[in-house]
Amino acid sequence: MTAQDSATPTNSIAVSGHANGRTGGDTGRGTGSTHGTNGTRGGTLLAVLGVVAFSLTFPSTVWGLESFGPWSLVAVRSALAALIAGGFLLARRVPVPERRHWAGLAVVGGGVVVGFPLLTTLALETSTTSHAAVVVGLLPLTTAAFAAVRTGRRPSRAFWLAALAGAAVVIAFAVQQSGGALSSGDLYLFGALLVCAAGYTEGGRLARVMPGWQVVGWALIGCLPLAVAGAAVALSFEPARLTAHGVIGLAWVAAGSTFFGLYVWYRGMASIGIARASQLQLAQPVLTLVWSVLLLGEHLTPAAPVAAVAVLVCIAVTQRAGT
Repeated sequence: MTAQDSATPTNSIAVSGHANGRTGGDTGRGTGSTHGTNGTRGGTLLAVLGVVAFSLTFPSTVWGLESFGPWSLVAVRSALAALIAGGFLLARRVPVPERRHWAGLAVVGGGVVVGFPLLTTLALETSTTSHAAVVVGLLPLTTAAFAAVRTGRRPSRAFWLAALAGAAVVIAFAVQQSGGALSSGDLYLFGALLVCAAGYTEGGRLARVMPGWQVVGWALIGCLPLAVAGAAVALSFEPARLTAHGVIGLAWVAAGSTFFGLYVWYRGMASIGIARASQLQLAQPVLTLVWSVLLLGEHLTPAAPVAAVAVLVCIAVTQRAGT
């Protein structure tokens, strides 16, 4: 991290401009346009890195379930991620957030640290990775809707049309993959969509006033007592049976998905805006399908490349649409 990671009044103004879908150069043509463009590209790259990290979450969770039960896996991953975050916060001597930010951090913790991992892990006990991936592909549209209500910003009609088209592709792909009938884990997955979208939206808002890694870090620290208590109870009912896959899966969901992924994701959202960043996640189901083939040996149907192209077209449209 550099000193520029700290939130300052100047940075907050710049971030606010990006969140509206415009670079700093939009307000003064010919002045600072290069810097604004570079900032937007940097934010997009960070958001893309977050999507890549998240795309590995489901395959890693399946690996983790080889060694842990669903409740113990979620509790242990949250505790480990909190310890990593706590080390960073202590090393940087980061002060405790102001009291006015605690409620937002609680939403982040409940949505992305506890709610989404638990609900998706329970779903993966009965659903395949590919099926879960395409259902959770609705997350960008859900996040954009939450963001519109929470921030008061209204994306353009072209943005919403492209987002709805992307969601339609995801739904059609999910139905085609499941043979026309949704799995029993879909209730968990739809619940995961709601809590995660709320956490993403609130985290993106907080990342405008404090560095994204601190948003993630303090949310994890806030959940640490619950995670430790939950791990102690869950492990007594779900004894661990350690395997190589299980340990690797746990390590990734703790350090890769929960900490690194959320860190770069929130920084990206603060730079380019919650709604626009959320549409990049339309690519996540396709990436997860690729990982499911490479890491889990699942069969990839011929419909996957078609869905991938359609989703990428929708992403391109949403990235160019105004707000």
